[in-house]
Amino acid sequence: MQNLTLTWQTSAAVSGVLFGAAYAVRRAGRGPTVTAVFREAGTLLALFTLWQLVGHLSLMSTDHALARAEWIHRTELAFGLPDEVAWQRAVEPHPWLMQAANYYYATMHFGVMLVLLLWLFLRHRDRYAWVRTTVVLTTAACLLVQFIPVAPPRMLPDSGFVDVAAQYGQSVYGGAVAGVVPAQLSAMPSVHVAWCVIVGVAVVVVGRGPWRWLAVLHPVLTAAVVVVTANHFWADGLVAVGLLLVVYLVQHACSGWRQGPNGPAGRPSAGADGKVPEWTRSGR
Repeated sequence: MQNLTLTWQTSAAVSGVLFGAAYAVRRAGRGPTVTAVFREAGTLLALFTLWQLVGHLSLMSTDHALARAEWIHRTELAFGLPDEVAWQRAVEPHPWLMQAANYYYATMHFGVMLVLLLWLFLRHRDRYAWVRTTVVLTTAACLLVQFIPVAPPRMLPDSGFVDVAAQYGQSVYGGAVAGVVPAQLSAMPSVHVAWCVIVGVAVVVVGRGPWRWLAVLHPVLTAAVVVVTANHFWADGLVAVGLLLVVYLVQHACSGWRQGPNGPAGRPSAGADGKVPEWTRSGR
């Protein structure tokens, strides 16, 4: 099994097809819903393509990517964070668990986000734009940081890390396609962690009933998976979450949290008597 995820070429091609389909459906007058589904899916795949390519568009030399990763590891230990090597060694004696972690890393990142956006689009359209904007802004912020190349832990065997995905033939960083391999020097920050937290927050905020809290398991599992597979340091995830919090603050400042608890577009909800407060109708 050489590759468990889409290559940038495949995702770019599918994105183009989806945008073309959206245009064709709109011209044919088949309805705005189908057009929007194609357009939004194409946008998500375009983001996925940029994420894979950014490691090849570094603003700085890749010569020091390994040194930066080693510095991150030393700094984490100096601050008392758990050593990722110890976490990986604890899982290594269990091949089935390690292979499951590799599968989770390769497939759930994009798959769960796609399911979330589809669920919001079809069932909670008033909240969709809020989450979609969060995904776009957070991914863009991560990509800007990733222009500075940083190697993942799996590239530091002298520090005790093992590339377990390659060991089990499950690596998403397999052979080159058209002379390009998926970006491997864009480990900081972790888009995997950023996206999984977006999923957890969105389901808890939008969903109803106690079952929605199960969504919290996704970011917890993802954080553990990226560490035991040696694809990210703790710091990669912490920086990603920090950027996500900044995005939330920017959204709140710019739009009054349009899809927040007061309802769509920041409009206050009706009171217990079913009436919207008078001041909202008068424009004050």
